[in-house]
Amino acid sequence: MLIVTALGGNALLRRGEPMTAENQRRNIRIAAEALAPVASQHQLVIGHGNGPQVGLLALQGAAYAKVETYPLDVLGAQTEGMIGYMIEQELGNLLPFERPFATLLTMIEVDPGDPAFKNPTKFIGPVYPKEEADRLAKEKGWAFKQDGDKWRRVVASPEPKRIFELRPIKWLLEHNTIVIAAGGGGIPTAYEKGAHRKLAGVECVIDKDFASELLARELDADLFVMLTDADAVYVDWGEPTQKAIRRGSPAALRAMQFPAGSMGPKVEATCRFVSSTGKRAAIGALADLGKIIAGEAGTTVSAKESGIVYAA
Repeated sequence: MLIVTALGGNALLRRGEPMTAENQRRNIRIAAEALAPVASQHQLVIGHGNGPQVGLLALQGAAYAKVETYPLDVLGAQTEGMIGYMIEQELGNLLPFERPFATLLTMIEVDPGDPAFKNPTKFIGPVYPKEEADRLAKEKGWAFKQDGDKWRRVVASPEPKRIFELRPIKWLLEHNTIVIAAGGGGIPTAYEKGAHRKLAGVECVIDKDFASELLARELDADLFVMLTDADAVYVDWGEPTQKAIRRGSPAALRAMQFPAGSMGPKVEATCRFVSSTGKRAAIGALADLGKIIAGEAGTTVSAKESGIVYAA
């Protein structure tokens, strides 16, 4: 099968964990141990988040006052290379030397008129106490929203429209390459208005779940899997009545409410993929990847389901 996976950015740098290169590499090594058996049996495309990483680069850039901080599209490209390098290396240490890898800087087109630019929602960077968030908002002009009991910076997150590197990705897959692409939702770009269209970067961060779904759909993947720190999609999350969803149809899941800042986009991304392709999508924990592929863990979204089936 051709499997497209999307690793959550917080799976690479866990919430509240110091954002060091050592911590990131250790977490990527754990991810590689889960991905390697899948890569041994299937074609594999790996997408990943970059919220903590791009936020850290923005903070580091802001600390150097002699030049203006690099824009988010450039920082996104930096994280694609950084994270892709570590994934390649850690997976390469587990798979046969002959298996090729490639990390592609992936430009994705967005619409400058997308309403998301008027309502920033995408969390990036570390979490802060309210007082620190207020100080940074005043000092740097950043927008913040509450994330759990802390606050995080938010930026615009428009819909992905087109993947420019689709042809080389397909070529690499035809040559049995493990491809790391659309990292962090891809590099946001748009054509400038005018007679001669010119592609330029855009100050935003594309949601990696929607970008990975678009990639999976355009590649005609057999399975689209989003890997997160939750073992399944839950109703009544955090309440005594919480229940894990084992299987569901797109229509049944879309009729339910999930948090907009976390599970909501993941559920919508799986529903889009299944509705447009008729194939399976799933959400679950990285450690359960093998069982998720077999339909024995996580939450599977399928057009064959007529409603919601809860885990026993």
